[in-house]
Amino acid sequence: MMHTDATQTFSHPQQTIAHEHAWMLESAHNTSDGMVLYVRCGAGCEARRIDRQGHIETPPSAVSRVVGG
Repeated sequence: MMHTDATQTFSHPQQTIAHEHAWMLESAHNTSDGMVLYVRCGAGCEARRIDRQGHIETPPSAVSRVVGG
């Protein structure tokens, strides 16, 4: 008979204070698909993201994940 001991370890993720990002425009440029917008969080967490805005009437949509913050 084979005897095994199983141990489980659980890591506790570092708690961070979550907030809603207040995206502010850093820069933008035109492409054939519309505007590409480089935005950062204005709440001071240094998060950044890239958005694309197809038409001036439509709101921008994220094309990247949030980096940092």
